[in-house]
Amino acid sequence: MKLVTDIWRALSKPAKHLTLGTIAISAFIMGIIFWGGFNTALEATNTEEFCISCHEMGDNVYKELQETVHYSNHAGVRATCPDCHVPHNWTNKIARKMQASKEVFAKLTGAINTREKFLNKRLELASHEWARFEANGSLECKQCHSYKSMKWEEMSKLAQKQMKRAAKRDQSCLDCHKGIAHHLPDMAASRAPELIAEVGEGPSKFDDGEQYFSSLTKPLYLSADATEEAGLLNIATEVTVLETKGDRIKLHIDGWRKRIGAGRVIYFGFGINMNSAQLTMTAAKTDGVIKVFEDKVDEMTGLTWERVEVTAWTDADYMLKEQQPLWDYAKTTFQSSCSVCHTQPAENHFDANTWPGMFQGMMAFVNFDQDTEALVQKYLQAHSSTFSKEKH
Repeated sequence: MKLVTDIWRALSKPAKHLTLGTIAISAFIMGIIFWGGFNTALEATNTEEFCISCHEMGDNVYKELQETVHYSNHAGVRATCPDCHVPHNWTNKIARKMQASKEVFAKLTGAINTREKFLNKRLELASHEWARFEANGSLECKQCHSYKSMKWEEMSKLAQKQMKRAAKRDQSCLDCHKGIAHHLPDMAASRAPELIAEVGEGPSKFDDGEQYFSSLTKPLYLSADATEEAGLLNIATEVTVLETKGDRIKLHIDGWRKRIGAGRVIYFGFGINMNSAQLTMTAAKTDGVIKVFEDKVDEMTGLTWERVEVTAWTDADYMLKEQQPLWDYAKTTFQSSCSVCHTQPAENHFDANTWPGMFQGMMAFVNFDQDTEALVQKYLQAHSSTFSKEKH
């Protein structure tokens, strides 16, 4: 303690023998030494060798990068990890390094130290990077790629059209080019985390005879304790709850089916290809599951449709009392994701049976998980010219 006190006194006393110039020069030299050491350490953590020194990166995303044109190409120009994932300007670089403290903690706790853990977290990790690129307009990409330097005449007509529109808006590259350096997450296996965060998991108690809506695609069962799935309840489907038993609810679904095969697919309405549920072959042939009320011929296709009621069980989670939160989420997603490459058509521009073909043709250009994809398509169908009272 005495030593610390003595040092503090020495530092706090005015200099008796050193000139102001000597002090200034000494401080300047020490500043250079400190800055040089700090910057050297900073740059040491900003190399590809450092990034892939942990097996979480070296055995996963780095191997994927090696398969792409960003790693090996005819020009011999390679994009390394920090080229794409660390901002080049100093201020943002320091901010990104501070964020990396979370990654150090994840390393210490083994958050993604196995391939299985990594894949399970992949969508979350990718979403963070996509959000960062969206926020800064893909600034790292544009350190090498410039709209002004592009040779439009060497592009295909379609590429010219899309890229010129993107250049006019200085659009973020990742809006259309996700998955260009690494594999995309398994979108089909995810459970729409952003949707669930917004609408919640639903009520814990259900009123018999009341209507509810599924907020995810959910398995159907033939009984309250069955383990074998009998089909799927589609997202945003209206059901009537009949009974609650443990963690499951018994429900019925009103709809229509085509008199083709076992009639396993249940549609929202007559002549409208908007899915409400799909049953397995066994479930569709099980007595008491499907009740038929009437049949009707679709003059446009010549097919006979049957108005039906399906009775089945499903898990009690992810059910909502109101449908509007689902439509609000779908509308926002449609407007934000389907306008980055072109001006999206109005919802009532197509009818309910035309929208699926148009919508599925665009799925290669966006990154929707399975439930979000199904929800947005259903939203477009439900707000199409088939149901819209407004003239387009």
